Amino acid sequence: MLSRRNFIRIGTSSVGALALRPFWELPAMAQTGPYYRALVCVFLFGGNDSNNTVIPMEDAAYKAYTANRGALALSGSGLTAPVADALGAPYAFHAKLPEMASLFASKELAVLANVGPLVQPLTRAQYQAALAPVPSNLFSHADQQIEWQTSVAQGRSATGWAGRAADYMAARNINSSQFPIFVSLAGNSLMGAGATTQPVALGPGQSLALTGFDATAASNARLAAFQSLLNFDSGLSLMQAANATLAHSVQDASALSAALGKAAAIKTQFPATSLGAQLKQAAQIIQAQQALGMRRQIFFCSLGGFDTHTSEISAHNTLYPQLGAALAAFYNATQELGVAQDVTTFTESDFSRTFQPTSGGGSDHAWGGQQLVVGGAVRGGRVYGKFPDFTLGGPDDTDVRGRWIPTTSVDQYGATLSSWFGIPDGDLGAVFPNLANFSLRNLGFLA
Repeated sequence: MLSRRNFIRIGTSSVGALALRPFWELPAMAQTGPYYRALVCVFLFGGNDSNNTVIPMEDAAYKAYTANRGALALSGSGLTAPVADALGAPYAFHAKLPEMASLFASKELAVLANVGPLVQPLTRAQYQAALAPVPSNLFSHADQQIEWQTSVAQGRSATGWAGRAADYMAARNINSSQFPIFVSLAGNSLMGAGATTQPVALGPGQSLALTGFDATAASNARLAAFQSLLNFDSGLSLMQAANATLAHSVQDASALSAALGKAAAIKTQFPATSLGAQLKQAAQIIQAQQALGMRRQIFFCSLGGFDTHTSEISAHNTLYPQLGAALAAFYNATQELGVAQDVTTFTESDFSRTFQPTSGGGSDHAWGGQQLVVGGAVRGGRVYGKFPDFTLGGPDDTDVRGRWIPTTSVDQYGATLSSWFGIPDGDLGAVFPNLANFSLRNLGFLA
């Protein structure tokens, strides 16, 4: 028998794309949180080569970059005009990310340098001599995606770090409704699975209403019969769990449809891309947060195609315009809705890629890389952490190909986001099990 937590939840066309609800009822209680806050993750599946996302343009660093990147090195028209950070150091973004350069210049975007899964701080000497623990199955897509989403670098976890953050909020009745805290707009996500809460998966633009029913008497009778079946006590725990899940999905769909139906159309124009549609749906749900009774929400969106073993330049020329335009549109929408200070968007990815290119104009699986954080509360125009030394075989390289050993952990990154989200410092260890291994718990990129 499958346990309730491990039971694969039902999704059917009759409830649109909503699924993944807990099997138990949570009591509706008054909101106790004084303000609204939302985290929005944009996961770049495949392993984004962030060595070409943002580049330090100081002379020595850029010379090392061009010398060791080979055919993948960007120059001239391949880069935005350099933008100085708060300390005056120049950085350039990929030319297809002009929106990110603009947000960095206006101090609404921060760069997190050389971030990745870690058990504890690690040096090249420790790594090469196997003198310290390292994350499981390094350079594996599936394993590194899991480690980013769970913040558990060794072993397996049935919960994600955002799910554990949702557990914390649910236990304190921060929201006044039973609508899920974590909403994935990119399919099922381990990141949002909690011990006492579960995520909801919603397909952008899909109908949320039950299909096959109308206002006729016969239709109403069929709907009543359907609902009575969901409430029927069969005596079989697995069937009861499935029925409860489906019933919750119907309720969630009804609540969300009603809330969205009351909201005015968002004027901000989103790009007609998959990521644009996901972030537009997130903006619409954020707009309806008061009607839904939400004080805290977490969203998961994604963009794939970053496994660039060959033809990386052309792949980035296609992917980065989608990423930059969608992130900028979403930030503009939060400004339109008056919640820019309350919504923080951040990127994650399987890993970055080797600094040394492959023979096919691509790059191989690597480890630490740069991530972007956007929002009104971001202390932007700054680089947090430290860019790796671009020397192949240098102090930050696992070998001689430019697989950078992270100098900032997923735990520190997520803990900083979660602290702003409202989790006290003393409770962060329950969300990020390895956080105690790092002396700096808050990276300071959020006000």
